[in-house]
Amino acid sequence: MGNAINSGDTAWVLVSCALVLMMTPGLAFFYGGMVRRKNVLSTLTLSFVFMALIGVQWVLFGYSLAFGDSIGGFIGGLNYLGFSGVGAAPNPNYAKTIPQGLFAAFQMMFAVITPALITGAFVERVRFKSFLIFSVIWATVVYDPLCHWVWGKGGWLGAMGALDFAGGTVVHIAAGFSALAFALAIGPRKGFGKNPIEPHNIPLTILGAGLLWVGWFGFNAGSALAANGVAVNALLTTNTSAASAGLVWMVLSWLDGRPSPLGLVTGMVVGLAAVTPASGFVTPMAAMVIGAVAAPLSYYGIRFRDKRQLDESLDVWACHGLASTWGMIATGLFATTEVNAAGANGLFYGHPGQLGIQLLAIVATMAFTFGVTFLVAKLLDLSIGLRVTTMEEEVGLDISGHGERAYS
Repeated sequence: MGNAINSGDTAWVLVSCALVLMMTPGLAFFYGGMVRRKNVLSTLTLSFVFMALIGVQWVLFGYSLAFGDSIGGFIGGLNYLGFSGVGAAPNPNYAKTIPQGLFAAFQMMFAVITPALITGAFVERVRFKSFLIFSVIWATVVYDPLCHWVWGKGGWLGAMGALDFAGGTVVHIAAGFSALAFALAIGPRKGFGKNPIEPHNIPLTILGAGLLWVGWFGFNAGSALAANGVAVNALLTTNTSAASAGLVWMVLSWLDGRPSPLGLVTGMVVGLAAVTPASGFVTPMAAMVIGAVAAPLSYYGIRFRDKRQLDESLDVWACHGLASTWGMIATGLFATTEVNAAGANGLFYGHPGQLGIQLLAIVATMAFTFGVTFLVAKLLDLSIGLRVTTMEEEVGLDISGHGERAYS
């Protein structure tokens, strides 16, 4: 049949591209509402700046490192530098029915939001200059190689048969464990554990969560890279997991006192993160289980972090890292070729080996992302310093770092 462009697939992935980009502003508001009012602009900027930073890095060399000709299964070659040869013709290795330029653009939106997720770990205290340098390094030495391992043609985890439909390893485990590493490197906010540090605007956070849920349909269903049954299944599993995790989280917070609106939307996001790797491989009923199990995992993960007095401020590790670790495991249990012939069967469908492959992908991702992030953060701390001064932290980063205030 050859590689003919399919207008329906192309239209759907174009729309998905826009939906995934919308998740970054959604995330900015989700995080922005949870910090103190003196740091809201700073927190919004930490997410928004990636639309600019990665928008340039991806075109220059990021896409090539992630999806270029494989060098030993570990990183892409430099054959797509500056989007050379990335145009209207499809790339048969990645998506046969849409232009390669569109595949590259869709993947760019993932590269934008992944490092933005990490920013929840170090809000209210990070030096903007150090953050920018860290971000470009992280995108280049952590995200791009990991993306190649899992999704690049010839990448070693993909070649081994690891199933990750839309970014359980590449996006959520990577962001969660990098957040944990960075939080350990930078240390807690002043007064953490002594003075209450309250969210200043929960409605903003709820708005952000709503935008994230809508955008996630592009994230997961768009990852089918076609307007087909797998995309429809991914949309259904995404919605179902978010719904079930939101309900379970609400009940957990009710048992501990009252049903928290912040808790409800946190649970929804946890359900979305958990189902991301599984969405194109499992049934909606499996997704209901995935969401229902993810909620208590992350809920008690936050409790555990609290007890350890670790200021990983907005719980990226518990909500993305832990939830998607479970999602990757669940993919090894519930995946079925009845949903996606291009996938594989998991343990419950007669193929226990898949679970082993998933576990290996999880451990490799955790070790690589945590180790490299901790090293980069520590080197930056020793050289130019990661933190603002105590005075700047007191005043708030909006004024001290950006010279503007959110509210008059």
